[in-house]
Amino acid sequence: MMLIQVNGAPTYCYTGGKPFDAAKPTVVFIHGVLHDHSVWILQSRYLANHGFNVLAVDLPGHCRSGGEAPSSVEEAADFIGALLDAAGVQQATLVGHSWGSLIALEAAARLKERVTRLALVGTAFPMKVSPALIEASLNDPMKALTMVNVFSRSTLCAPPSALGPGTWVFGASLALGRRVLASNPAVNLFHRGFVACDRYANGEVAITQITCPVLFLLGGVDQMTPPKAAQGLISKATEAGKAVKVETLPVGHHQMTETPDETLAALQGFLKG
Repeated sequence: MMLIQVNGAPTYCYTGGKPFDAAKPTVVFIHGVLHDHSVWILQSRYLANHGFNVLAVDLPGHCRSGGEAPSSVEEAADFIGALLDAAGVQQATLVGHSWGSLIALEAAARLKERVTRLALVGTAFPMKVSPALIEASLNDPMKALTMVNVFSRSTLCAPPSALGPGTWVFGASLALGRRVLASNPAVNLFHRGFVACDRYANGEVAITQITCPVLFLLGGVDQMTPPKAAQGLISKATEAGKAVKVETLPVGHHQMTETPDETLAALQGFLKG
C-alpha cells in the first residue's frame, strides 16, 4: 500500500502487495458509492503481480483516505488528476465501477493523452438514481443499503473464487457498505455519492473528448445500470470514431465479485489489445 499526499490530504492506494515502480505501466482503479479499494482485490493483485503498477484508491473522505468527500463527478475527476501528479505518474489506464466509471470517464476527458485506456464497468449515462433510493440513503441508509445490494446482485451466492471458499458475497457487501458509511461521521457518503451520480450531466460530451480506447464491461442482468443505459455512450463513442470494445457478462452490478475471473480476463485482454 501507499499513502500519498493529494491536495494536502493522505490518500490510501492499494498496490496489490507490490512496491510502486514508476517504470511500469500504471492502472488506477476507482470504486463506486459506499465502496473502497477492496472491491478490486482479485483484479488489482493479479495485475500487480503481472507487470503493472496498481493504484486502487480510496476516494477522499472514504475509509483510509483523508480530505473532503467529493460531492460531484467533476470534483472526483479533478482528484484523479491530482493523484497522478502526486504519484509521479505521467500516463495511466483508468478503470472505474458505477460512480467510479463516471469519474474515470470525466477524468479521461480532462486528462486527454495522459489516460492510455479507459475501462467503464457497470456504467450508465445518465446514471439517474430513483428518488426513493436517494431519500432512503439520506433518512434510512441501512434500508437503502439492503435495497441496493438486492438490486445489484444476480445471485445471493457467488463463486468461491471471489474472496475465498464459503464467502457470502451479499453479506460481505453489506458489511463493506456499513463500514464505509461509518468511516466518515461528518458526511453521509451514501447520499452524497448517489446525488453526484444523479446530477452528472457531461457524459455524452466527455466520451467524445477522450483520446484513448474504451472498454464497456456490462452486466447482462444488471438492475442498477442496465446494459441499455450504456448504449447512448457506446453510440456517441462509436460515432466519434473512438476505439470501442463492449463485453457483457451474465451477471448483475458487481462484476468484480460475482464474476471475478471473467472481469479480470476482460481487463487483461483490453490492456494487451
